[in-house]
Amino acid sequence: MNNQQDLYLAAKTALLDRGVDLNELAILVCNAQRKHNPDITEEIAMHHINSVLKKREIQHAILTGIALDVAAEQKLLPEPLLGIIERDEGLYGVDETLAMSITGCYGSIASSNFGYFDITKPGIIGLFNDKKAKPGEVHTFLDDILCSIVAASCSRLAHRNG
Repeated sequence: MNNQQDLYLAAKTALLDRGVDLNELAILVCNAQRKHNPDITEEIAMHHINSVLKKREIQHAILTGIALDVAAEQKLLPEPLLGIIERDEGLYGVDETLAMSITGCYGSIASSNFGYFDITKPGIIGLFNDKKAKPGEVHTFLDDILCSIVAASCSRLAHRNG
């Protein structure tokens, strides 16, 4: 699967299969950008989200992170890594590092936005961060990936309007 469209669809499907509603991400982009762009709509935000999802580096990060979360759910990782990922240990940091590879494609604005979303965990990001919300599921990488997709989409929008 090296075709760009196939990778895009695989990444998008992986997100949807994990229960990610891309419209919820669009709402977060709108909420974050409304101060700077009062005319933003969910349709505009979704355009930027889809544009972010069409970059190969982002597709690779999404597919890798989700595969690691799924492997942890299925107990396919060796210890001590399995326990670290299952617990989403605070000092692990590899999940944030993978997510920051997404924001790295969109500059310093995306990186600072990522920090904000990672700390505040608004909306759907908080849902995937909450271990009690989806018992038995592991989203150690996914919550950070969602932060980075929203942050990158906000940055992309800002660069187009700045």
